[in-house]
Amino acid sequence: MALTSAEIIRLFETRASSQYGREAVSQLEHALQCAQLAENAGETDETIVAALLHDVGHLIGAEKRGQPDDTQECDDLHQYIALPFLRGLLPVAVLEPIRLHVDAKRYLCGAEQSYWATLSPASQRSLELQGGAYSEDELATFMAQPFAEEAVRLRRYDDLAKVANKATPDLAYYEKKMLAVLL
Repeated sequence: MALTSAEIIRLFETRASSQYGREAVSQLEHALQCAQLAENAGETDETIVAALLHDVGHLIGAEKRGQPDDTQECDDLHQYIALPFLRGLLPVAVLEPIRLHVDAKRYLCGAEQSYWATLSPASQRSLELQGGAYSEDELATFMAQPFAEEAVRLRRYDDLAKVANKATPDLAYYEKKMLAVLL
């Protein structure tokens, strides 16, 4: 059931040019900006690839539905949709930050009073659909998981990766990083 690296790139080439929900960027621009932010921060290749692929579940879901990925009025669970398609191809150091990036937003909203205000309106709306901020008990449980710290950093890159017309390396550049971490 795992996708090949070529199929992942094809998804980006055929499905990621549409607007990313209600954000000012396309899904491809968002993915490339997120990967660039991770790279600029000195992250490992695995975390950079996780940053690139963190929303690929949206693309897979749109591909399966045969339609663009429009803003949802329910949580599409994109962080989980992607995993069966990536497992067997990529290491756990890529998969777990992807799986945890939505929970990382819930964590940050519970852990930092000012975090909610930094989210875009679309991200605030999706947080509500995803269950809202974590409670005190949930905060500790989240951070006890392997790769939680990477997921929190990925979440911060995700939040910043919404700048219209920002120059980034192209998809081929990050494809090389993905190929370098394949199992």
